[in-house]
Amino acid sequence: MGVTPVIFTVNINTIMSSKNAIVILNYNGLRHLQTYLPSVIENSPQWDIIVADNGSTDDSLTYLNTQVKQIKTIVLAKNYGYAGGYNEALNQLQGQYQFYFLLNSDVRLTTHWDVPLLDFLKNNPLVAGVQPKVLSDKEPNRFEHAGACGGYLDWFYYPFCRGRVFDAIEEDQGQYNSTQQVTWVSGAAFLIKSEAFHKVNGFDSAFFAHMEEIDLCLRLGSIGDEFYCIPESRVYHLGGGTLDYSSPRKVFLNFRNSLWMIVKNQKRFLLPFLFIRMALDGIAAIQFLVKGKPKLTWQIFLAHLALYRHFMHFYKKRQPQISKPLTYHGFLIWDYFGKAVRHFFSLNKRKFHR
Repeated sequence: MGVTPVIFTVNINTIMSSKNAIVILNYNGLRHLQTYLPSVIENSPQWDIIVADNGSTDDSLTYLNTQVKQIKTIVLAKNYGYAGGYNEALNQLQGQYQFYFLLNSDVRLTTHWDVPLLDFLKNNPLVAGVQPKVLSDKEPNRFEHAGACGGYLDWFYYPFCRGRVFDAIEEDQGQYNSTQQVTWVSGAAFLIKSEAFHKVNGFDSAFFAHMEEIDLCLRLGSIGDEFYCIPESRVYHLGGGTLDYSSPRKVFLNFRNSLWMIVKNQKRFLLPFLFIRMALDGIAAIQFLVKGKPKLTWQIFLAHLALYRHFMHFYKKRQPQISKPLTYHGFLIWDYFGKAVRHFFSLNKRKFHR
């Protein structure tokens, strides 16, 4: 059912009921809204809940306008992707909220999820953003791929988490229940100071989707901001709600955006870093081919072409580095394939530093 796009702009002079906003970006996610939005409303009575619709062509807006009374909507004229969609929506909200909680439409919230996050962020001026523990909605005793218990990068910008090393996902046994500084927070569910988000102009819209939250955290980290995981707060994420983890499109975006992120954020020895990373990507492409997945091999090739075509565009986005973000000074591929490391706690903790 088609809905005529109308931009809803909240009047800055209007007094809101809250200084904090939960912002959910939706694209053809009617099923997820019906399943997960009730938990958001039930467990967030002190928040303004805003659904930004990213040009949906399903009945999402009809459902929101007729079945849900406790939310506000922002209707975007087209699908800007995750990065661009959030930028468009949050630019309309700039100046009205102290904190944004950016939430995927397939996340289930729990009782008092917000208290530990807000307390920590309000009491730590150097911290720009925090995330809860992200567990799987399908297997609630296991971490979820997208963020788990806080994310890191290795030397060559391979992302991993407390609770997830590549595709090895751990069971939650309380082993990561300590509040911990991380390199990046999960794009599925994270709380960020609105001032921090806007001072670096938000996400890089060119990324469209995937890795944009890591790039945001690196840019903020390079000017001294910090990020933490607060496991006292927990949420449950379905995962793969927009793109399945093994879909060719997702593989392309992950590999392409990783390379763009390196160009933007690697301050020393950029070309050697890129050469090694692309060689490692080549090994991954061969591995996909051997496994009978030629479509995924092709996506890596396309990702590398995108790097060549847009190298100068992203090179010009490089910013002076005031502070080094927290990094794992190790080689995750060797840890995983050479040393059979499958748990975050097995990594050398002395290699985590700025």
